[in-house]
Amino acid sequence: MFPWLAFQHPWYLVLLAVLPLLWVLSYRSLSGLGGWRRIFAIGLRTLVLMLIIFALADAQYRRTNDRMTVIYLLDQSLSIPEPHRQAMLEFVERAVEEHRDKDKEDRVGVIVFGREAEVELPPVDFTPPLDRVESLLDRQHTNLAGALQRARALFPHDSTKRVVIVTDGNENLGDALAQARSLADAGIGIDVLPVPLARPSEISVDKIALPVDVRRGQPFELRVVLDNDTSTGQKVAGKLRIVRKAGETERTISEEPVELDAGKSVFARSETIQESDFYTYEARFVPDDVRADAYSQNNLATAFTHVRGKGHVLFIEDWENPGESDHLVERLRREEVEVTVQPSNQLFNSLAELQRYDTVVLADVPRSGGSDANNVSSFTDTQIEMLVRNTSELGCGLLMIGGSKSFGAGGWTNTELEKAMPVDFRIKNARVIPVGALALVIDRSGSMDGEKLAMSKAAAAAAVRTLGPRDFVTVVAFDSAPYNIVPIQRVGDGNRITRQIDRITSGGGTDLYPGMVDAFQAIKKADAAVKHMIVLTDGQTPPQAFDTLTREIRRNNITVSSVGVGDDVAQQLLTSIATLGGGKYYAVKNPNVIPRVFMTEARRVAQPLVKELAPPVSSDVVADHEILRGIDTAFPPISGFVMTSVKESSLVEVILRSPVPAVEENSTILATWTYGLGKAGVFTTDSGGRWANQWTGWSHYDRFFSQLVRWSMRATGDTGNYSLSTDVRDAKTRVVIDALDKDNEFLNSQMLTGSVIGPRMESIPFTIEQIAPGRYVGEFASADPGSYLILIVPPGGQGMIRTGVNVGYSDEFRDREANTPLLETMAKLPTRDGQPGKLITAESGATFENAEVTDPLVAVNPYRRDLAPAVATRDIWPLLVLACCCLFVGDVFVRRVQIGWAWNRVSAWVMRRQATVESPVSLSRLRSRKQQVQQQLATRHAAARFKINETRAPSESPVEALAGSAAQLATRTSRTVERMSDEDLPAADSYTSRLLKAKKQVWQDRDGRKG
Repeated sequence: MFPWLAFQHPWYLVLLAVLPLLWVLSYRSLSGLGGWRRIFAIGLRTLVLMLIIFALADAQYRRTNDRMTVIYLLDQSLSIPEPHRQAMLEFVERAVEEHRDKDKEDRVGVIVFGREAEVELPPVDFTPPLDRVESLLDRQHTNLAGALQRARALFPHDSTKRVVIVTDGNENLGDALAQARSLADAGIGIDVLPVPLARPSEISVDKIALPVDVRRGQPFELRVVLDNDTSTGQKVAGKLRIVRKAGETERTISEEPVELDAGKSVFARSETIQESDFYTYEARFVPDDVRADAYSQNNLATAFTHVRGKGHVLFIEDWENPGESDHLVERLRREEVEVTVQPSNQLFNSLAELQRYDTVVLADVPRSGGSDANNVSSFTDTQIEMLVRNTSELGCGLLMIGGSKSFGAGGWTNTELEKAMPVDFRIKNARVIPVGALALVIDRSGSMDGEKLAMSKAAAAAAVRTLGPRDFVTVVAFDSAPYNIVPIQRVGDGNRITRQIDRITSGGGTDLYPGMVDAFQAIKKADAAVKHMIVLTDGQTPPQAFDTLTREIRRNNITVSSVGVGDDVAQQLLTSIATLGGGKYYAVKNPNVIPRVFMTEARRVAQPLVKELAPPVSSDVVADHEILRGIDTAFPPISGFVMTSVKESSLVEVILRSPVPAVEENSTILATWTYGLGKAGVFTTDSGGRWANQWTGWSHYDRFFSQLVRWSMRATGDTGNYSLSTDVRDAKTRVVIDALDKDNEFLNSQMLTGSVIGPRMESIPFTIEQIAPGRYVGEFASADPGSYLILIVPPGGQGMIRTGVNVGYSDEFRDREANTPLLETMAKLPTRDGQPGKLITAESGATFENAEVTDPLVAVNPYRRDLAPAVATRDIWPLLVLACCCLFVGDVFVRRVQIGWAWNRVSAWVMRRQATVESPVSLSRLRSRKQQVQQQLATRHAAARFKINETRAPSESPVEALAGSAAQLATRTSRTVERMSDEDLPAADSYTSRLLKAKKQVWQDRDGRKG
């Protein structure tokens, strides 16, 4: 009805049908208002209801304009040659300069895309200079769909919209055609300029095909597939090298010259492996003539296979105390358990390295350790996460064996490893908790600005996280004066303390002595069993009585360690402080080492977690478990262990417990539980070096520890008749599993589960479904290059099937030609209320030739007006609600306020005011006359009363007499009014006023008679 009015929710307009009912009800209910007032009130009510309905329907104001916005989508992926990427920018400048209509304020925007889309230039109404692409992109993939989606969100609402796509069309992420249809349906035009790709010779190693799970000594075939993609049919000579890796062992199994024909070539080799392990195969091709190969990134492929055996254990020991667990390692090997010993300073670097092991044992290993700054080592957060996820998601066992450097005493508190264990490393019971106190004195002078102060703050925060919630901590920063950043307090959850530490800033000189004094005064007040101070500085300090101060600190049972950062430190002074304070001096050259030093020193505060037993006591068996199978004698006594707290979970099984202390939750010796797909356990005393030295001669020593280790191993038995294959294509990996029973019949309705961990340690969704008899398929996204570890768990307790996929290079290096059919389809999509887009080719205007864009687009104008004009809409429901409120007030006013009555009252008041001002004498006359009238009325009223009584007929009843009296009273009132002439009253009095006065006088007379 009105082209300028639209409704977002028009179905609310159905409510207009209630208007007739409103009219009928209002006409009846407002009958007392009179004619015109009733009609006016009904009209206001009608408008109020209509405005409410329009607001519910989300009324919008519509405005049409002829402005146009064009957004260019420029492909910056690796498949586009660098000269072509620069030519794209020139193409945009030329097209905009020639065709943009400045008078209509047309706009231009630029989006560049690779794996993700970034806005290089938001829509502007001028010709922008485009010298280079400023956005940082991941060029390993092409996500055209993401760029189209970003462009749709970037368009302003008040203009006609068109995108111009400049790409080769080889997308490997997303669905560009579906997104293009969505844009066309929304009325957005699509023009496409294809980027042609040269087709040079390209050699790639497609894949290595081999069984993912083989038996030891069983021959199998390994096949390497190579692809010579050439348009000339020329052969390419080179060398193919195949390598097999297991842990740190690498062996070249083949290195021979090959000649590749055009197309795919397959090279097969027979393999037999005698040792169980998780193996990685790599195949690399090196051409004799590098000019015959356009890209070298796709010349390497990898694959995994698992050779099953009796189980393999990774035994990690403290690198500062090698050989502490040699007795246990030797006994495990006697029990035919394959053990690899690894020092804690030469750890694994990827999850793939851990797949050769079925259990990982941490034997009295601290998180960080080292005697000086050059030898400090620690488990990184990433390595700890690998250990935990290797258990929870890949089924590997995880055991911790105690000692003075393990559990909470080893700095493992508040780590991911603690979450994977059946016990907490903190003591929650206040009756037995040993408390420590830590003081940190940190240099914040101007020379500490930058990385040194940042690492110092990170180190302080890491040290706080190492402490328990009931431990004490204080932090003092100093430059020329001390600053009490964290007053002495309990750690609690540590969050507030770390926030306070993070606020430390640099500035000023360097004076260490006052900082040490303040920290000493604070920490000596703490009621703690162990107190330790760490001093950090990077420069010289004025001479003070440091020796006297340090000795005083040491006399108060507080130890002091010092850290010197850089080459200009007062090394002699810091060494003396550490020596007199009973601590260590660390000379740090690299600031990144500071957190490791602080975590190592913070372990001193955690030492009270160690429970020494004198005399030694034997552990009590709390529950029967398969680990204790065949052990029918009492356990030898132990002289100590590390106290922990049992987790509140029904999955935790406490097997052995010390009778001391009496608090059961803190006296656990052996506890286990199932964590995810794997098993985890703790043995809080050692394996025989210090506390359990009487165990080494125990007859069941070998049985106990071998059964503990075997219990924790992931299932390595018969995996049944399952075969598994993987295929990587289009940034996805497809896993195909064929399941047969012992009679080689299909196994159907199997509940197969699996998990995948990507190269960035992320879990990837992976669901397995049956698609045919005995065949199960799962698929997961594998766009990032790197190793993907896959675990398949068959039903019925069978062994897990482990494999992996290595994505060596992006799909950008697979496509050698532009995807012209896709681009043509996108350009031909019908646009709503407009014409389809244009495919910009040599015939229609421009193309890429020799890394330049030829012709200035004479035939194809991206700003052509062949799309429906833009309609800008604006919500007006807030204005409607405001108008509704105003009209509602008017409706109430019309119904509640009588304008004529109010006017009469006002007029009478004005007249009285005028009479008061103009005729003061008339008031006196009025009062005199009023008294005379009152006297006359009183006299007549008395006479009339007696006269009525005398003339009443004897036969009249009282009611009749009363009625007659009333009639006589009315007659007298009328006569009295007539006798009151106008000349005796003020001119302002009307007939109504005289009548009221007369009536009042009559009632006074009647009251007088009654009296």
